[in-house]
Amino acid sequence: MKFDVLTLFPEMFETLKSSIIGKAKERNLIDINLVNIRDFSKDKHKHVDDTPYGGGAGMLMMPDVVYDAYNSVKTDDAKVIYLSPKGKVLNQNKVKEFAKYEHLILLCGHYEGIDQRVLDEIVDEEVSIGDYVLTGGEIPAMVLIDTVSRYVDGVLSEDSVKEESFSEKQQNLLEYPAYTRPLEFRGKKVPEVLTSGNHKEIEKWRKEQSLITTYKKRPELLNDEQKLEAEKLIK
Repeated sequence: MKFDVLTLFPEMFETLKSSIIGKAKERNLIDINLVNIRDFSKDKHKHVDDTPYGGGAGMLMMPDVVYDAYNSVKTDDAKVIYLSPKGKVLNQNKVKEFAKYEHLILLCGHYEGIDQRVLDEIVDEEVSIGDYVLTGGEIPAMVLIDTVSRYVDGVLSEDSVKEESFSEKQQNLLEYPAYTRPLEFRGKKVPEVLTSGNHKEIEKWRKEQSLITTYKKRPELLNDEQKLEAEKLIK
């Protein structure tokens, strides 16, 4: 999968050279190409923004500069995503949808945003990572790259994706609590069922714990029947 990121601050993406995403890049499972929008400025001072018509605070990124940056990487099969607090909030189903594409172009706004005309011209979808405002689209773009890359074949083991929160196996519940060595830590022991070797009971325990965890932390994800079942398990 290829990610083309249109940004004014490519240096912010250095962190993606680390950990699982960095290894996926080294193995050519994903390609992250950073395009500096400032390189497409029309003047010697590399201006990319101007004051908005009608007045108002801040500066607005100019449409021609953004369009030329996009034009340098566009392909017929690319999906263009604008990272914006006005977009639909990213969730796991949307992540899976994006993972089906071979080419994503991520547009990062900054300052007071981007001239609407170029957004209307090139953007397929606006995406937000939450109901709050950041200084730019770079951090949301990194979030999207990270979460989508995990669904690219070979980046993670198949079992890792299946067992996590919001997965189909988890029935869109949060993941159950997990434990490792030592067997006892500060007086707290690993639940006996996990050391029993009884895989049927372990599976049952994990499903119950996922339900309880979701009930306690994100009850809005449960239907009425699931809430009743969780309440019985807690009692």
